Amino acid sequence: MARNNQRRTQAASKKTTKTAEPPVTATQSVLDFVTPTHLVDLPSKGRFYADSHPLHGQETVEIRYMTAKDEDILTSPSLLKKGLVLERLLQSVLLNKTIDPGSILVGDRNAIIVAARTTGYGDTYDTKVPCPSCGDIRSHTFSLKDPGIYEGDNFDEVDVTSTDEGTFLVMLPLTKVEVEIRLLTGDDESSIAQAVARNKKRNILESSLTTQFTQAVVSLNTETDRKVIQHFAHMMPAYDARYLRLAFQAITPNVDLTQDYVCSSCGYEQEMELPFTADFFWPNR
Repeated sequence: MARNNQRRTQAASKKTTKTAEPPVTATQSVLDFVTPTHLVDLPSKGRFYADSHPLHGQETVEIRYMTAKDEDILTSPSLLKKGLVLERLLQSVLLNKTIDPGSILVGDRNAIIVAARTTGYGDTYDTKVPCPSCGDIRSHTFSLKDPGIYEGDNFDEVDVTSTDEGTFLVMLPLTKVEVEIRLLTGDDESSIAQAVARNKKRNILESSLTTQFTQAVVSLNTETDRKVIQHFAHMMPAYDARYLRLAFQAITPNVDLTQDYVCSSCGYEQEMELPFTADFFWPNR
């Protein structure tokens, strides 16, 4: 009987010493949260990027939803002072870290920025806009839900032809100069902003439009000298300048957020493009 009791005691001992699985704590469940992601349709559909670029041939790009850390980026005094807020935000939300935000085409950047803002603050944007007719400034709500996409393929108002190098040729109607232009990137936008800021400090009256022309023009009648291009940008007749501006708009794939606007003061109605003002990422709540 003693032997049997010993066996039973040993068996009971083995059962009671079995290692139990550690319970899942509340802290673990919170930290295991996965930030959701969103696929953004690229207006360019991956065209106009070099073969080596991560976005070459890509119709979408994946971003993650904005987080509290991203809000820290948006409110960083040093980044605001240096004008690097959007660059750092794009770096943060893009899942593919091999993509340089500065190399992204302007229209694609706009689509990503709008999508990121939507994930952080919702699909409505309240801002104050002046009425083009009476000048009264009133609050207006724009919808960011399901924005339209313009693929840069409507040349009804301008005579534009594309080249094998990914640039475009435009014949100016008045001077008859053949202008070769290219799409702008985030780096180009930064260069334009910096040039305008420098000129402002020096009290040089040069519009951002003139600077944009200088940045985007590749050649004039095959002439590529930058000094010649800069001089022409300043001396170009207004009629040709307006035509070239229309050409820029026509060739640029972009997100389309044009919406109906009705002034509550005078009843004036027109289509209005969503203004990217300072409060775009800082909604009043």
